[in-house]
Amino acid sequence: MPSVNKPKVYLVGTGGTISSIGADRMDYTNYSYMSNKLTIHEMLARVPEAGEIADIQAEQFLNLGSPDVTPDHWLQLAKRINQVFRDDPEAAGVVVTHGTATLEETAYFLNLTVKSSKPVVVTGAMRPPSSLGTDADVNLIDAIRVAAASHSAGRGVLTILNNQIQAARDVTKTNSFRVETFQSIDFGFLGYADSDKEVVFYRTPDRAHTNNTEFDIDNVERMPRVDVPFAYAGADGTVIRALVEAGVNGLVAAGLGSGGSPPLFMEALKEVSDSGLPVVIATHTGSGRVMLTRRFTETGYIVADNLAPKKARILLMLALTVTSDKSDIQRMMLTY
Repeated sequence: MPSVNKPKVYLVGTGGTISSIGADRMDYTNYSYMSNKLTIHEMLARVPEAGEIADIQAEQFLNLGSPDVTPDHWLQLAKRINQVFRDDPEAAGVVVTHGTATLEETAYFLNLTVKSSKPVVVTGAMRPPSSLGTDADVNLIDAIRVAAASHSAGRGVLTILNNQIQAARDVTKTNSFRVETFQSIDFGFLGYADSDKEVVFYRTPDRAHTNNTEFDIDNVERMPRVDVPFAYAGADGTVIRALVEAGVNGLVAAGLGSGGSPPLFMEALKEVSDSGLPVVIATHTGSGRVMLTRRFTETGYIVADNLAPKKARILLMLALTVTSDKSDIQRMMLTY
């Protein structure tokens, strides 16, 4: 019988390093080659302390490495979480375990499509549970703590690794192996799941999210295709034109500096924009805004504000499920 005193948390497993088993305790690099993964129930069994925090309903949604996660999986996952909140009013929150390579992308998609103010917390691990010094168990416990905490609500989708609570919109993976890899470079993290067992927040994201967005994916079966051509010294229009020939519905340019890129690259982007497809200008510098300059507005581009290119891609994909009007898409880029 579930306890009336503990919040109910749904735990949804999707795979990743947090579920992977390596060849031995010193295997930090080749464990994914083994394709040996714990189920979400086996992961939960490693941390019986979780049962003191919440009544946990665990389910295996996927069991993949995060490079295998696709927009189709995002859709299915968002729909499942929305179903949880619709069907079970006693659900306090949802935890999603996920591989770290695309964790920030899945989290941002959920940030725009989950229709509840209740906490959704995405976590992963940088060291598999079979290794010395694994962060898998503490990250899982922390995620359950954050999802169970009533004051986590209303802050959008959250991520937690290394005890740090981050906003899905802002967080990015910054290092290939270190446990402190997830950072919110411009604005910092939101709070801690701390050593005294307290979940402590110091700020709340300001951009619209979750039940305050205009995106309804209930009847969406396939996301529009948006790709991200990457600018560099000497880049021309070859990749951009090939993507258009492949049938993209829009592009996000990962531009240099404040968004500008080599002339031949920009010339190809203008061709795409002039044809009617939306072109969003972002920067791959890692922080800072792309602004509505005269150059960009006169050529019909949309700017990504401070969204990283892969997050601007997610927002453009969702925008295209609602509208093809470029001015409306620009409004969304500045809203979410």
